[in-house]
Amino acid sequence: MRTFPVNIGGVSRELPIVELKPGLSVALFNMLGDTEVTEAAGIALARKLPAEVDILVTPEVKALTLAHVVSRECGKPYVVVRKTQKPYMINPVVREVLSITTGKPQTLVLDGLDVEHLKGKKIAIVDDVVSTGGTLKSLSKIIEEVGGEVIAVLTVFTEGDERDDVIALGHLPLFKAE
Repeated sequence: MRTFPVNIGGVSRELPIVELKPGLSVALFNMLGDTEVTEAAGIALARKLPAEVDILVTPEVKALTLAHVVSRECGKPYVVVRKTQKPYMINPVVREVLSITTGKPQTLVLDGLDVEHLKGKKIAIVDDVVSTGGTLKSLSKIIEEVGGEVIAVLTVFTEGDERDDVIALGHLPLFKAE
């Protein structure tokens, strides 16, 4: 299996290169279950967090543990935007997004109970990888709709085109068939 070497906050890993669709492969970054990488990335990102941030927002699952470490390190609370609507949610804010990783539409859901935590606040979005920016755009729309202001985006890696609109620890290229 082909791999791509990365260094995350002083921790080295070989990411497997996997095909997303014919002719397009990515270096697959998955922090879930990798405590050493999650800790190193969270500590490194917390050091880059702008001081004026009031609260962190993260999409659920892969970036959740990362947001927890960033929160612990910087002392800022975080809110999780879920990928499914739960029966206990009150007045949820729902948006659909197309993710390059899944290749199909996904739902993002902010529990209405969390709206008050975001209203009037300066927010940093924390995610594991920003590629096309679909999730990022949908999260930003939800945050702005409820009265928050996104002032920073922190991610372990950008992927594909290099981006200057996020704070990242590294960049992952796309691998195209020649």
